[in-house]
Amino acid sequence: MTTHTHGTSTGRTYWTTLDSPLCPLLLTADSSGALTSLSVPGQKGGREVQAAWRHDAGPFREAEEQLRAYFAGELKEFRLPLRTFGTAFRERVWAALDDVPYGSTTTYGEIAARIGAPRAAVRAVGGAIGANPLLVLRPCHRVIGADGSLTGYAGGLERKVRLLTLEGALQARQPCRSRATQPRS
Repeated sequence: MTTHTHGTSTGRTYWTTLDSPLCPLLLTADSSGALTSLSVPGQKGGREVQAAWRHDAGPFREAEEQLRAYFAGELKEFRLPLRTFGTAFRERVWAALDDVPYGSTTTYGEIAARIGAPRAAVRAVGGAIGANPLLVLRPCHRVIGADGSLTGYAGGLERKVRLLTLEGALQARQPCRSRATQPRS
């Protein structure tokens, strides 16, 4: 089971990058070794390397191993120490993401219901999901619109489609064939 903590930082920030089928991933961890973020290039609200951070792949060995296994289709649940720094509301939303099983999807309204928030809080739930600092590890890509549409993903909708396809929640997209290229009978 993944260990989740929230609260104040424990000192120095470490970082590394990991090549993945999505793109290079930027991982950060605190001095305790807990992962604090996983970002992708161009991510809305994503982290960028800061001068005071220390580049060191050492604290990320287990995360790298698990992420490689995930992208190879061999791992369905991450077991890593995570530390986030959100409001109490955001922390509840992010914890609810952890309960969305591999290969399935849920809606923003269902997440609101899981945390006991009123239906009117769906927009706030969406904002919290969009601010998830741990893409992939906390599966915000599994949250879709009530009508089944693939709405919002801070890492980009193309990456959301790729993750959901990897997990089997979406069928691999087939190239479109126009009428002009279809065989004639």
